[in-house]
Amino acid sequence: MKTDYRTIKVEITQGVAILRLNNPPVNQLSKPFVEEIRDALTSASGDHEVKVVILTGTEKNFIAGADITEIQKVKDRDSIFPLVMENNKLLNSIEQGPKPVIAALNGNCLGGGLEIAMASHYRIAAKGIQVGQPEVQIGLIPGAGGTQRLPRLVGLPDALKMIATGQPISSEEGLEKGCLDEVVPLESLLEKALGAAQRFISGELNYRDRMTRLKKDRLPNFVTKKMIISYARGEAEKKGKGYIAPFKAIEAMERGLSDDFEADLKIEAELFSDCAVSDVAKNLIGIFLNTRAAGKLPRIKGVEPQKIKTVAMLGGGAMGSGITNLLLNNGFDTILWDINDEAIQKGLSAIRKTFAYPIKIGKMTQEELDRMIRDRITTTTSIDDMKRADLIIEAVLEDMGIKQGIWKRLQEICRPEVILATNTSALPITEMASVLKDPGRMIGLHFFNPAERMPLLEIICGKKTSDGTLASSVAFARAIRKVPIVVNDGPGFYVSRQLGALMGESTFMIGEGVDGALIEEALLDFGMPMGPATLSDLTGIDIGYHVGKNFEKSFGDRWKMSPIYDLVYQTGCYGRKTGAGWLDYSSEKPVPNPKVQEVIKKYLKEKGIKSKKSSHKEIVDRMLARAINEAVYMIEEGICDRPQDMDLAIIYGLGFPPYRGGILRYADAWGIRNVYEHLLKLEKEHGVRFKPASLLKEMAESGRTFYGS
Repeated sequence: MKTDYRTIKVEITQGVAILRLNNPPVNQLSKPFVEEIRDALTSASGDHEVKVVILTGTEKNFIAGADITEIQKVKDRDSIFPLVMENNKLLNSIEQGPKPVIAALNGNCLGGGLEIAMASHYRIAAKGIQVGQPEVQIGLIPGAGGTQRLPRLVGLPDALKMIATGQPISSEEGLEKGCLDEVVPLESLLEKALGAAQRFISGELNYRDRMTRLKKDRLPNFVTKKMIISYARGEAEKKGKGYIAPFKAIEAMERGLSDDFEADLKIEAELFSDCAVSDVAKNLIGIFLNTRAAGKLPRIKGVEPQKIKTVAMLGGGAMGSGITNLLLNNGFDTILWDINDEAIQKGLSAIRKTFAYPIKIGKMTQEELDRMIRDRITTTTSIDDMKRADLIIEAVLEDMGIKQGIWKRLQEICRPEVILATNTSALPITEMASVLKDPGRMIGLHFFNPAERMPLLEIICGKKTSDGTLASSVAFARAIRKVPIVVNDGPGFYVSRQLGALMGESTFMIGEGVDGALIEEALLDFGMPMGPATLSDLTGIDIGYHVGKNFEKSFGDRWKMSPIYDLVYQTGCYGRKTGAGWLDYSSEKPVPNPKVQEVIKKYLKEKGIKSKKSSHKEIVDRMLARAINEAVYMIEEGICDRPQDMDLAIIYGLGFPPYRGGILRYADAWGIRNVYEHLLKLEKEHGVRFKPASLLKEMAESGRTFYGS
């Protein structure tokens, strides 16, 4: 058979053609790669010396799915449907071909990779790998028979769960559920696959009896199927507001799984095509690609990051304990410093609490946690013990004097190459670094609470932060599995300022007579995880007040604080930490705080303001217009100039609904001119805080968009 391929290494032994798939970095099913797989399978089929074909991968993946950049380029449904059907022909040729095909899964097998495996006649996997159909996470459904083959192997309930949620499972679980035939140690994978090949050659296994399309024993009857589908659709409606793919996947299984497998594949292809051309899929694919590109800046291209092994954590409070969780989970040795032994013990207790959930669900035992803390954490109250750290992260009181005092002391103790990082959420990095002999070694690493769960890490460069410090910080972010967003120093950096612009407008509307509950409802309906009042109570009204005053000082009248927020702050009700804020948390279900309600009522009465009706759209448009405008101001100021990073920040840091693509992608969809004209209208009605940024005006007049389309 032919052996000269760019992405496939061919080996023939004992009548078996071993096709090692090698399309770095993750074996994505790009069009050229698929064509080579097709050609190699055809060549093997035509070689009388080849009796069995083994498909396996190289590196860490078998196949990690389709090349979604190709899908993103497709504009119309009619052009993608034939492509999907062509891919089905490839899988049908594997399943119905003249020779047995064994899928030897050396690494993660996702999306189209699992579809190829399911079309094969025997599936053997290495221990500990992941298998699944994650397509819904980027707004798609399986498009090469996944919705039809997987239920035949694992049953409809498990298939619905895997496909409609997109959550992969381990190979061990895959064996238990029935989509795999064997799970073996990686080092014996090929040996076991060759053993299975010999069983086909000897006739012990009949590959024609093992075609997945012929399996019907795990499919439910009509009545049971209807009940299972109804339940799955109900679960999707609870969690999938704004999304399309989960419902299309359910529909594919509802209308399919018949005796006419080819007709079922056509139904799936039609539904896949519907998803592929949707705005939701374009947005989610964009987020996926932007996430992959996060932190890859021209500034640090070619800069070798420092090797970080030991990290010092200054402060074991709420943020410090969460960050320490990340350090432990990702293999870093940790030095935990605090002011006294009591604070150290409180810190260790807080760290243990961050592991409560993994222990509860069985991902970790108490003994494993005890051992990890014993072996990987060194505790100290002496700043001199920071000598052996490669990176120091400070999460002490938000006081510039205290922080600068620590850094002045540390620069005398630590090696010159040690990176000095602050977790401040507001204090200027440039000012903080001014006490250092080498301010280039300081950077902001702004984690979000709870640090062990929130995926975003805002990396803030001071004016003198070096390229080496930045490159090492980005590499560290990836090592602790965070999405790194790089911004420049400025009041509130990016995320806090964007949050203030987005949510801050709500208090002005309350001061105009709009019901706060209606504003909460409008934001939830838009897709935000919580409304402004709930979020304010969670983060702390007092914190919001001080941040707002800082913005007011920095930006003048455009950021003047709402009188309502000022009055609420004066009540001393600061949110959950005081038991009440905008809402009262003394009972099982939060209710409007009577004390705050009375303050608002009194203000409206004194000003002669009557209750005002506003639609959800009016509320959302007003809040988003201000937030979009503020993002543009930050581009002008050089805080951040990459729209993709700004969108990732608001999604991963603030919970902006992913299916909407981020605030700037949403602005493009709204229309830049429409945003600009709406701001002019709002400026006329409400004043200078809605004054359009000069760049936004220029974009509106020239037809430019944030994403260039």
